[in-house]
Amino acid sequence: MTGLEEYLKTRHTPATVKSYLREINIFLYHNPHAETALYGDLMDYIARIRTRYTNPAYIKTKLQGIKKYYQYLAYTGKRKDNPARAIRLRDKVKSDYQLQDLFTPEELEKLLEYKSRYNEIQYKNKVVLSLLICQGLTTQDITALEVNNINLEAGTIYIKSTAKSNNRELKLRPRQIILFYKYINEERPLLHNKRVNPTDKLILTKTGSTETGDGINYLTCTFKKHFPERNLNPRTIRMSVIANLLIEKKDIRLVQVFAGHRYPGSTEKYKQNEIETLKAEINKHHPLR
Repeated sequence: MTGLEEYLKTRHTPATVKSYLREINIFLYHNPHAETALYGDLMDYIARIRTRYTNPAYIKTKLQGIKKYYQYLAYTGKRKDNPARAIRLRDKVKSDYQLQDLFTPEELEKLLEYKSRYNEIQYKNKVVLSLLICQGLTTQDITALEVNNINLEAGTIYIKSTAKSNNRELKLRPRQIILFYKYINEERPLLHNKRVNPTDKLILTKTGSTETGDGINYLTCTFKKHFPERNLNPRTIRMSVIANLLIEKKDIRLVQVFAGHRYPGSTEKYKQNEIETLKAEINKHHPLR
């Protein structure tokens, strides 16, 4: 497995490598003859996975690990073909939010209080978490940020537009300004010095590379132990932030601008079943302790 791990490390971030290796190990455990498997064998394995898991996103994650395994075999010459290359899953990933995955403002604030396991990037991790929790940014929003998008004097952050969202300028909270200052002026220069080529990207990894999003997903995963029964990730954090603003009776048009939604319908979906009912459900399932 050492050769495979080294192969993955040259192509992916540590967090992604860890995820791929986990799925590959599971696949190999259940398929001892995987090295000579054919397309039909892989489809049978996926069929078995579907009997155990109903989350299409998770099933696709497992498939990505399998594909990387066969890419490695082809790369090393152990196979001349890649039986996983043509596999395309059409399972629809459910986009509607689930009540059980929403977090109250108090629960989100607690995430900012938890200590990072890496001292050398403690401010970077706090900055990322604050952008998820205070501004409700997506992983794509965060990875696209550049240093000049932050105006500490004005206390604002500029979010670039994407294929699915509008650009916008949002206010930073007072506690964020201190975090950003320490990260940009103290921690980021040390990370940036590890790079061969300079970059204007705001968020860097502990190795000095630009953040691709894997590290953000991994960061949120490290806090799952505090919410073992819920799906904690950047997406459910953003959903919670938007839903909580509507619970607080914020004007839906202002929430739309805040979230960067291009269409009112994208914001209005958070009002399904009436927002007071939503609030009651959140409190019922997750009463504050």
